[in-house]
Amino acid sequence: MTQTQEAGLPVAHLAAVWLFGCAITAVQTQVALIALFAGGAASLAVALTVVSALAVTALAGAATAARAVVPLTRRKHGRWAWASGVHLLGTAGVFGAAVVAFQADHLDSGLLLCSAGGSCYALAAALFLPGTRIRLGALGVAAVLAGWGAYAAREAARPPALDEWITASDVDPAMLRVGDPPPGYTLRVLGASEDGFGADYERPASARLHLGVAREEYGTRRTGARGCPVPQGEPIHCTDDGGGRQLLTFEGGYAHQELRLRSDGLVFTVTLPGSGGDLTAARHILTTLRPATDGELGALVELPMR
Repeated sequence: MTQTQEAGLPVAHLAAVWLFGCAITAVQTQVALIALFAGGAASLAVALTVVSALAVTALAGAATAARAVVPLTRRKHGRWAWASGVHLLGTAGVFGAAVVAFQADHLDSGLLLCSAGGSCYALAAALFLPGTRIRLGALGVAAVLAGWGAYAAREAARPPALDEWITASDVDPAMLRVGDPPPGYTLRVLGASEDGFGADYERPASARLHLGVAREEYGTRRTGARGCPVPQGEPIHCTDDGGGRQLLTFEGGYAHQELRLRSDGLVFTVTLPGSGGDLTAARHILTTLRPATDGELGALVELPMR
């Protein structure tokens, strides 16, 4: 065997382990997800134990091909020790990579996770190669990757800035408007999207009021001449509430009232359950509309972001 061929053996060995690591990462991930959904933690433990035993057995069987590269595999017990060590260290690395991937994109990129898993197994196998420089190099790479993973996990867990969340979610800042809470009510922002914005006004022992903001062209329901929705089987009564507001009373299975105000291309709607809601509070909300403050919108950053 020439020196070039001898030098290429460790590379081929690590490439083979990398391929094995990619495959076993894919299998372990699928088995873990199926076991969690099918039977919970107990099923997960049993399934991973079986998969790990099969993986170690497969590695031990393939270790005979690594005898020229890894002296430890020249003995029977050594092959099992090598297989167990590579699998244990590789799986630990895969677990760390999975945690980072879940926090970053909820495991949306399975191919990237499998590639990272293969790299973890290859690094684990490199620790068993002869030569201090190779082992120190593998430890150094592992330390760098662990540090990067910890940083990425911390950044992924950090809530985004409010402006970042609004931009990423395609929310029109003009829709982020609220009215001052009526006496006794507290304001709670629910969410926002490119289609609208919503908030609740709550008071103990009272029905909550919901404020919805949407673009005028967003509504798809057919309306009459006065802007009153055309009934679809259940009566709807529309009256002028003054101040540019319109009161809609819906009867039937879901009886409720809506107080609407159209302004600057937007429709502001306060929904009151039943037929005897607190119209005074609803009017107060619509007459005090203003841009929501950063403090009032702070709950948005806790919601999923695109």
